Formats: sequence, C-alpha cells, structure tokens
Amino acid sequence: MQSVRRQLLGGLVGGLLPGLLPLGVFSQTAEKGVIGISLPTITSLRWVIEGLAMTRFMDKLGYRAILQYANDDLAAQTAQIEDMIAKGASVLVIGAIDGTKLAPVLQKAADKKVKVIAYDRLIRGSNHVDYYATFDNFQVGVLQGSDIANRLGLAEGKGPFRIELFAGSPDDNNAHFFYNGAMSVLKPFIDKGQLVVGSGQMGMDKVSTMRWSGSVARARLVGILERNYAKQHLDAILSPYDGITIDLIEALKKAGYGQGGQALPFTTGQDGELPSVRSIIRGEQSSTIFKDTRELAQVTATMVDAILSGKKPTINDEKTYNNGEKVVPAMLLKPLLVDVKNWRAALVDSGFYKPEQFR
Repeated sequence: MQSVRRQLLGGLVGGLLPGLLPLGVFSQTAEKGVIGISLPTITSLRWVIEGLAMTRFMDKLGYRAILQYANDDLAAQTAQIEDMIAKGASVLVIGAIDGTKLAPVLQKAADKKVKVIAYDRLIRGSNHVDYYATFDNFQVGVLQGSDIANRLGLAEGKGPFRIELFAGSPDDNNAHFFYNGAMSVLKPFIDKGQLVVGSGQMGMDKVSTMRWSGSVARARLVGILERNYAKQHLDAILSPYDGITIDLIEALKKAGYGQGGQALPFTTGQDGELPSVRSIIRGEQSSTIFKDTRELAQVTATMVDAILSGKKPTINDEKTYNNGEKVVPAMLLKPLLVDVKNWRAALVDSGFYKPEQFR
C-alpha cells in the first residue's frame, strides 16, 4: 500500500515540479546511509512536494530516504520514527505534528546516536534536537501584517477599519511566530484605533486554529460575522495559511461579500497553494506568502550530508529558537510576499508551477 501511495504521489507532483523523479524510482541501496523523513500529513500539497524533493536530493547525495506521513496522528508519527530508528536511520528529519510531544522518542534516537533535524516546525522540550531548518517565521507574519497595513493605507493615517484575526495551530511553534510577527505590525494600529477587532478576539488563546483546520476556522468566522457584522463591513482578515483562507473566503461569499457592491475583505495567506494562487488571480484572496520548499528541502539534505561527513552544517541563527531545553541552531530561509502583481514571476517563471495550471 505504501508503494502504491508513493507512486500516486509521484505522478501528482511530477505535474507540479518539472524534473522531480516519481517516488517509486528512488535508489533502494544506501550507499552512504539511511535517512528517516517523518512529515505530518499527506493531505496538504506542500508536505507532499517537500517529501518528494527531499527524497530526490537525498538520493542524489547517495542516501536512502525512508519517507512517511503520519496524517496528523501523533501516535502514528511516534511509531514511524521508532521504526526508522530500528531500520538504522543515521539522521531523522522531522516535521512534527505536535512539537511538544516528541521528547520520549527523541531520547530513543539519542540513545542510538541518531541526529535530529527539526524540519520547518521546532520540536520543543527536548535536548536532542541538533538543528532546525525553516523559513524566517517571524518575517512571514511581518509580511502578512504589512500587506494588510499597506492595502488599508494605515501608515497614511486612514481608518478606522474592522479586522478579524486568525492564527495557526497552538501546538505548532511556527504559528506563534507567524502571529507575533503580524501583530508586531498590526497591534500599534489597533492601539491607535485605526484597526478595530469587531469580535474583540485577540491573542493565540482566542484566535488559534487547531491542526490548521480550514473547517474549524470557517465555523469560527461564520459565528463572528453573525454576531458582529450584521450592520458593519469587515475590511480585513489576518489568515495564517492558504488552506484556512480558502475556507474563510467561502464563508464570506455565503455572507454576501464579493457581490452586490460589498467588497471582500483583504485576506492574507501562506504557502502559495494552487487554489489560493487562482483565488488571487480572480481578485479574491489578497496575497500569500511563498516559501520555496524546494530550497528548504535541498538545504536540509545538504545539512544531513554535512552531519554525516563530519562537518558542521551551515546555519545563520544561534539565538532565536529556544525549545525550552536548548537554543537550537537554525538555518533560516527568506519568505516572499506574492500577490496579483508578481505571482507569475514568483511561481511560474521559477518552475514551481506550470503555466498550463493557470489556463
């Protein structure tokens, strides 16, 4: 079943990323070692793309990758990691479902002298996280908040405007960075009264979305609109992720936005997912944050190779990411704001998507 799934995914992503090999053709001989790659879910295209890309780069470097998706099941991810350790993995690359619950299995990895790279999501509460590969997650939020501020003309003193805030999963360390980055831009305008949160809901305890669920966020927005916007217009939504944004836009449309002269709110996103890019082209979603995960996958593979070659991986941050037990050395890549002005250059000309996917 796993082999069939890998081949199906290879066919899917082969249409998205020219030059990526199908999953089923990767080398089964571990010339330089076995690498375990544990990713959170197969239901989000970004993780599929990254799993394929990392496996390809590992293969080119002479390693055999064991790639598994846990489908947002923490017990399954733990069991998969244990299996990778048992199969002789020298390095584990882990995109955690819940970055606070992996300390026991990482202790098992440490006992076998297996190195651990936290991939995109910081793993907390363990001294056995050797490196962290991700994007500048605070800057992601800054870009989202700045996009809203710029579109509303807040720096020019315009307002007041009404905004609602949505954040990612509270058990994902990145979600806090995204939200804090955005609020570093938006909070001063809220304090000045140029932005008004109609629902009054602020702070991660109020605005987070467990497991990044679009349906959960959508239900919350429906309630907010019914209680607070019967006679008021919602001008902007801070949304952390494209999968959430698409659901929010559907809820807005059902409430009458985007028709009859009632403009859709400016709405942010993240990951450059295909449905959201199409939504941006249609003039619905305002922007997304593109993180070229091919680059992150390649950087991670290079870090793995450095570790197993007895070298120190290239890192550029040794201060920011304290996981509660240690400051984890990190390699941070730069995110890019994408909107209707630059989507083609950023996503098509770069080869991330094919032109025919937008015809």
